[in-house]
Amino acid sequence: MTRDPLTPRPQFDAYAADYDAALERGISVSGEDKEFFARGRVHWLARQLAELGESPQRILDFGCGTGTGAHHLGEQYPKAAVLGTDLSGSSLETARRRYGGERVQFRLTSELAPAGEIDLAFCNGVFHHIPLAERAGAMKWIHQSLHSEGLFAFWENNPWNPGTRFVMSRIPFDRDAITLTPPESRRLLSTGGFEIVRTDFLFFFPRWLGWLRRIEPRLAGLPMGAQYLVLARKR
Repeated sequence: MTRDPLTPRPQFDAYAADYDAALERGISVSGEDKEFFARGRVHWLARQLAELGESPQRILDFGCGTGTGAHHLGEQYPKAAVLGTDLSGSSLETARRRYGGERVQFRLTSELAPAGEIDLAFCNGVFHHIPLAERAGAMKWIHQSLHSEGLFAFWENNPWNPGTRFVMSRIPFDRDAITLTPPESRRLLSTGGFEIVRTDFLFFFPRWLGWLRRIEPRLAGLPMGAQYLVLARKR
């Protein structure tokens, strides 16, 4: 029997206290910290949404962990309501303590029922932690949470990038993850009822090559960035 992908899982709580420290150790080879990448993802996404004439007012951060992404989404869209959701109660406690407020809130996924009210769903590096048999169920939940023609910003680590594979090998909770290639992510989204809008690749250069980052927008179509975004719209 396939397990419900949205029920709380105590094993994720074991990482909550050390999550940020373990992540920082893993990505330290880039010369940057997690805030650099979190801001970069949100700023890049906002740029693409602006080109589409989109300014979301109700945002869902699916698999929000300790809340960094939800925090930056709230800063980028100061009039929006941001809801972060996760399977780990301990991670959500950290998120509430650091970033919780009237506009940015955090709840267990199992406490929520999709209501078709969300303008933008966002997730970063979540689906490589979801077992293969449960990914379709998670995708369905997100699809049902979005209103008609709502958008889904699907960020994943790029297994085609050797640096990404090396970084993931340094992070305890990423070592055994089942990564998704960009075509696999697009198929998962298409099968789940989404129309692909665009695919972008980001984070090409470590800090010691930071002077080259000015050209990254022109490289976004090359499939070698450390992470990629598949922006999709609910059909």
